[in-house]
Amino acid sequence: MESLYININVSDALYLKNPESSALGKSIVTNSIILINELGFEAFTFKKLGEKMTSPESSIYRYFENKHMLLLYLTCWYWNWLEYKIVFATANIESAQVKLEKALNVITQRVTEDSNFTHVNEILLNEIVISESIKTFYTKEVDDENEKGFFKIYIKLIDRMSAMVLDINPLYKFPHMLISSVIEGVHQQRFFDKHFPVLIDDKKNEDVVSSFYNDLVFKTIHS
Repeated sequence: MESLYININVSDALYLKNPESSALGKSIVTNSIILINELGFEAFTFKKLGEKMTSPESSIYRYFENKHMLLLYLTCWYWNWLEYKIVFATANIESAQVKLEKALNVITQRVTEDSNFTHVNEILLNEIVISESIKTFYTKEVDDENEKGFFKIYIKLIDRMSAMVLDINPLYKFPHMLISSVIEGVHQQRFFDKHFPVLIDDKKNEDVVSSFYNDLVFKTIHS
């Protein structure tokens, strides 16, 4: 299953050498996730990554031009992984309602590790996406990077789920805005749940964030 997923993954414009092509490249991915999550993106450097890997800093530059490109790679890997999970979760489901429910569960429920990708800790990567992915968008270069296709998979994911919304209600006017708001809103609510729990309602609910967005989406598109 891993090789199938890798065939649909990150744009080669994001790296100088595919990190999936070697043990060193996979180690860069593994350890960068651990270190960015531990230090935060601002404090993270290739020098520190090299020290953690006991590998020369120069070896990392053979794979990624700079740490911004590495962060883009990690977040794009994450969006590809989510789409892979949505495709798998919704396969052979005819009901439009159930299909959207399954897709929403993928993007709103707490992340667990996926044994199909042993070099990636999806739980830590999710925490990075929550706290750091906004830094891939809010840059002076975002329009140029978008033209180069850096965010293609993120847009594709939203397109896929927007189509599910329209399958339920073809007259709903704002499917892309709804789904993008859900995806980014989930990040904010997970952040609040960890750091500002007073802002989270219904503490008795096992996963109130997922329940909230399922309630929001279906009430919105059926209104």
